[in-house]
Amino acid sequence: MKKLVFLAIALVTVIALAAPVTAQDDTVKIVFSHAFGDETRQGWVQDVADAYMAEHPNVEIELRVASSYRDNLNSALLGAEQGDAPHVVQIFEVGTQLALDSGIFIPVSSVASEDQLATLDDVIQPVLNYYTVAEDVWSLPWNSSSPILYYNADMFEKAGIDSAPATYGEVMDACDKLMAADLGLQGCIGWNMHSWFVEQWMSEQNALLANNDNGRTARATEVYLDSEPMKNIFNWWKELADKGYYIYTGQLEDWNGSDAIFTGQQAAMHITSTADLRNIIAAADEAGFQVGVGMLPIPDGVDRNGVVIGGASIWLTGDHPQEELDAAVDFMLFLGNTDNMVSWHKTTGYYPIRYSSIDKLEEEGWFDQDPRFRVAFDQLTETKSNYASAGALLGTFLETRTIIEQAAQSVIDGGEDVDTALANAKAQADQALADYNDMVGTD
Repeated sequence: MKKLVFLAIALVTVIALAAPVTAQDDTVKIVFSHAFGDETRQGWVQDVADAYMAEHPNVEIELRVASSYRDNLNSALLGAEQGDAPHVVQIFEVGTQLALDSGIFIPVSSVASEDQLATLDDVIQPVLNYYTVAEDVWSLPWNSSSPILYYNADMFEKAGIDSAPATYGEVMDACDKLMAADLGLQGCIGWNMHSWFVEQWMSEQNALLANNDNGRTARATEVYLDSEPMKNIFNWWKELADKGYYIYTGQLEDWNGSDAIFTGQQAAMHITSTADLRNIIAAADEAGFQVGVGMLPIPDGVDRNGVVIGGASIWLTGDHPQEELDAAVDFMLFLGNTDNMVSWHKTTGYYPIRYSSIDKLEEEGWFDQDPRFRVAFDQLTETKSNYASAGALLGTFLETRTIIEQAAQSVIDGGEDVDTALANAKAQADQALADYNDMVGTD
């Protein structure tokens, strides 16, 4: 229990818990806790739960909604202490090590039948790899995304640029032309100051963020924030900023503000999540310009390795009767089946997680209607499966992200030397990780 208390404190927020779950008659009651409060996604989840209950009248799905990913995990931890943990919990990808260390979850693969496990062969491999630890499938991917490049096609045409830049050098060359074309730009390219993009660029270089194979063959004890691949990223970022090409709102992790810079035509290029594609296209249409998309630009001279999946997955808590665990896994697989993932993608813009869903979208002519959606899929399916693209497992991932972001801000806004900023960031991140590992106990 001390471990659960620590992890709950680490996540900061305490939420009021719902009433205990009680089953009536022969009904099997499953509680699914997620963090989607908006009407569109919450409505989709309700529709899927209703469809499942219609097919399984002996199962009742109760939905609980938390205010954020952090609060959702925290609520599950506190619920477990009181014997009232939800059966299924949505957890963001960087909460994976926290979830593993909590001790309240069990691998989905430990409950699923052989036939159910066989269906996971259809899940896009780089996505499933993130949530597979020591050969156990701990959680099932659900809302999955990665970053792509968005560009103002009208401005590209005026500047004489005929394709999306694919490398750091090509971005710089495109910016030279765009900024010289008298387009009224405040900057050339923007992305919100978030560590997620840094993590992606490390993966694209087939570079690890942490030791012990990104914490996947043994617990991570060191974060590689001063590595040469990391310096490649920061030096390019600094060069863009020094030339007046990089633009952001001045705030860390400002997703909406960064989008607004691009859709307000203050920048000609923008890097953000694939999940934003539908919204950005709509905003650009309203503003009167065409959006083009390309894969995430990568450092010059490296082979494209691929992206680390972002978003969240659904986890199974233990300490429930077997019939409830069986029903929970069945519902989890139903949520992510072929047809539901097609609907999920069309409704939200998130990736469908199955190859069969992509095939179905192809058959329907979905990509023919708007080929811009294909770029994101190609980037994901072409990702190589290795420790770099699987992503790092860190109990201090949230803190490490903040440390990386503050280091970037010190370079971009404060003029600090890249080597100095990254050396300081590494020292902070390593100390935080050591403190965490000491607290939870190492394997």
